[in-house]
Amino acid sequence: MAVEWEQVVVAAHDPAALGRWWCGVLGWVVVDDTPPVFEIQPKPDQFPGMMFLPVGDAKESKNRLHIDLRPDDQAAEVERITAMGASLVDVGQGDVSWVVLADPEGNEFCVLQPRS
Repeated sequence: MAVEWEQVVVAAHDPAALGRWWCGVLGWVVVDDTPPVFEIQPKPDQFPGMMFLPVGDAKESKNRLHIDLRPDDQAAEVERITAMGASLVDVGQGDVSWVVLADPEGNEFCVLQPRS
């Protein structure tokens, strides 16, 4: 039996706004914006993607699952993403080589150093 990773589902107060934000960060395309769903993918029919669904309650603690991004230039990417509305966060990571950010709804993700 084969299995394929289809997407990550993100609970959001405003699925369309958060989905558009991630679409801009990743340079992906919108493949479904029929409320209540907002779905993005790298290209149409290219997986995995991200689907944003509405949730009423607030995020209360550190994510149990998060996304790691690996750019060509860590400092430039952190600057670009924070200019788009991400914030630097401390989740107790200490002195590490990656940068922890949060999207506009507080979901943590990491920006790693480039591969050598």
